[in-house]
Amino acid sequence: TLIHLRAEQAGADASLREHFDYASARAVASLDVLCEYALPLVRIGGRFLALKGPHGESEIEKAHNAMQLLGGKISETLSYRLPDDSERRLICIDKVAPTPKKYPRQRVRIVDNPL
Repeated sequence: TLIHLRAEQAGADASLREHFDYASARAVASLDVLCEYALPLVRIGGRFLALKGPHGESEIEKAHNAMQLLGGKISETLSYRLPDDSERRLICIDKVAPTPKKYPRQRVRIVDNPL
């Protein structure tokens, strides 16, 4: 089933919130911002997979507060090379606690003031 909604809209929808086993995102924003978009959608025991570029590790410390507030905890980080020899990081975040109902915030607040 595909659902076409902005992540912050879906995360506020009670029928979708904490409903999914997995959520994933490519390197479209910093990890702290991606966590606020994705973790409200993931059920406890599920996982958020964030695909990042070669410097994804540097975003982990910055995103620690966001992960903790949103109920996530990094379980592993996988490094690999694509066929074109570019590097990628897959940051695996397990959902270990419920996300407070006030998250996700509106997009402008997420982007302008990341957790």
